[in-house]
Amino acid sequence: MSGGNISRKPVNPLKKTAILIFIFIFILTGCKSGVESGRTEKKDTAAANVTEQGTEKNSETKTTESEQISEESISESETTHPETSPETTEPVTSQDVQQPESDITTPWLETSVPQTIPPMQNTEPATEPPTQNQPADSGTPFGSHGRLSVTGTRLTDQYGAAYTLRGISTHGLSWFPDYVNYDMFKQMRDEWNVNVVRLAMYTAEYNGYCTGDMNNRENLKKLIDDGVKYAGQLGLYVIIDWHILSDGNPNMYKNESMEFFREISAKYAGYGNVIYEICNEPNGGTGWGEIKSYAQDVINIIRSNDSRGIIIVGTPTWSQDVDIAADDRINGENIMYAMHFYADTHRDYIRDKLVSAVNKGLPVIVSEFGICDASGNGGINYDEASKWMSLLNQYSVSYVLWNLSNKSETSAMIQSWCGKQAGITYDELSDAGKWFVNFIK
Repeated sequence: MSGGNISRKPVNPLKKTAILIFIFIFILTGCKSGVESGRTEKKDTAAANVTEQGTEKNSETKTTESEQISEESISESETTHPETSPETTEPVTSQDVQQPESDITTPWLETSVPQTIPPMQNTEPATEPPTQNQPADSGTPFGSHGRLSVTGTRLTDQYGAAYTLRGISTHGLSWFPDYVNYDMFKQMRDEWNVNVVRLAMYTAEYNGYCTGDMNNRENLKKLIDDGVKYAGQLGLYVIIDWHILSDGNPNMYKNESMEFFREISAKYAGYGNVIYEICNEPNGGTGWGEIKSYAQDVINIIRSNDSRGIIIVGTPTWSQDVDIAADDRINGENIMYAMHFYADTHRDYIRDKLVSAVNKGLPVIVSEFGICDASGNGGINYDEASKWMSLLNQYSVSYVLWNLSNKSETSAMIQSWCGKQAGITYDELSDAGKWFVNFIK
């Protein structure tokens, strides 16, 4: 239809009321649902937060428990299995021990592994061998003068100045070993003005180096080593004496001598204070030719290890015939020739030999002497002793007194009733000991 008004049908009042109620209920229900939905969302959010917090708390708890388990496990491992493998620093554990599993990496665990502790080292300062250019102590004989050399007929120090050795010889090391000690050597240096010690090692007598068993031989080498050590610590010079006597001819034990000097020259080549005496007193008709042949071979052995060490060679007739050696010297440097005397037996005739040898240019050292007779016993001859010492001083000849022991004989420095091995008082010295201490001071 077009262009006309359309009439409207009237609405039933009851129906209109029902529609309004329905709309109201719908609106009311929608609002309540929205509120409930909002409340549910907030509740769910809060629950989620609580759950997250609980998870974090549980995570922290688990982490703490895991760390505690790790700490307890490590503590148990250190307590129960302290041993370490010799090839690693890791602790040795038993295979049946369960290790805790953990996803957490803790850097401190690595530093908690027990470390292998190295064995303790000797804290005692090592005694370095003194050298020519590095004196150990300027207040000691060796510290002040260094390595000695033979210049003409005399000994000279590292600065080229003349120097005289004045000292004491031990008795046989096998029989009087206890005098080889630091305190005794120190007393000789500080109270008796000694600058050299001679270590007399018999070769053929009872428990000699060549006649005793291997245990005795090792003991003798140990005494030599101790003597060299104490001398080095105290800045003293030291003579290692191959003390032939009853064997007479040094060639009797030549092989043993060569082996001995091969060993010790290799060991002490760097010790500028060590002197080698290769045959104490050849005797029994042994001629200079036999001695010289022996000496050349032993010197070659020493020189293969120690090119500069001073070597003392004994001479015929208990080291008295230095004049014979002067006519047929051994080729080589830093070689000296032994002259021995006992004042009450060896008088002008032997002194003349010394003068003759020195005038021929032979470097002589008195590596053993006494002021009694040649047996080492008998009475003391002070007058002849005085003549000898005046001659030695005149020619700057070094000398070493026989002997450091309490043996019941005139030549021993210590009274036989004195059992001390150091700290010897003046009254505990023998007459020969008192004479020497008074003279050398």
